[in-house]
Amino acid sequence: MNLGPHLHRIGNDIVAAYLVDLPDGITVIDAGLPGHWHDLRAELAAMGRSVDDIRGLILTHGDSDHLGFAERLRRDHGVPVYVHAADADRARGGEKPKNEIGPKRIGPMLGFFAYALRKGGMRTTYVTEVIDVADGDVLPLPGAPRIIGMPGHSPGSIAIHVPLAEAVFVGDALTTRHVLTGRTGGQPAPFTDEPSLALESLARIEDIDASWVLPGHGTPWHGSPRDLVAAVRSAAAE
Repeated sequence: MNLGPHLHRIGNDIVAAYLVDLPDGITVIDAGLPGHWHDLRAELAAMGRSVDDIRGLILTHGDSDHLGFAERLRRDHGVPVYVHAADADRARGGEKPKNEIGPKRIGPMLGFFAYALRKGGMRTTYVTEVIDVADGDVLPLPGAPRIIGMPGHSPGSIAIHVPLAEAVFVGDALTTRHVLTGRTGGQPAPFTDEPSLALESLARIEDIDASWVLPGHGTPWHGSPRDLVAAVRSAAAE
């Protein structure tokens, strides 16, 4: 799905990943679920591109529903995979804390797990080799993506700002569709390690000059980061 100049999404409002398309190649943000490999190939074909045009994959964090085709890209096509150092072990299959599920509704929750099952989410392939990144890094990839530390959902959660695409990719730092309740609009994401820290981290993106805020789950936000952050804070206070 073409969102705007240089900007594409694969997946849907349940689980999504993104492509930044520039003349010098493609930067992929997150890798969804294993079955999104076919969505990736189809989107690249529609763009007149191929896997050979991908220069790097950046993970917003190391959870399994963002790792999808990451190792396949790395192993079979030599694409480097970047993740914050604090989530590198998680991306390689290390143990993660068990979080309280919180509010849920049977229909949306079953829909999420059914979609994950159809997309191969029960057979996670962890990433064997990663390149560590840190807050403030500007990566040598198309769009010169800048790393913004957003701890809370996980220790190494990050946002990624790509000025040329007017976009900030936020992973699960927030959501615009709660996968367990079906509620839409800006709100905290479920399965968060430290909810209060995640809310504090939102201050790091609210002043960014961007017209797109792109979560790993939910509808892309076409508007200011500040307005979306305000909506998330309001939802958290309810």
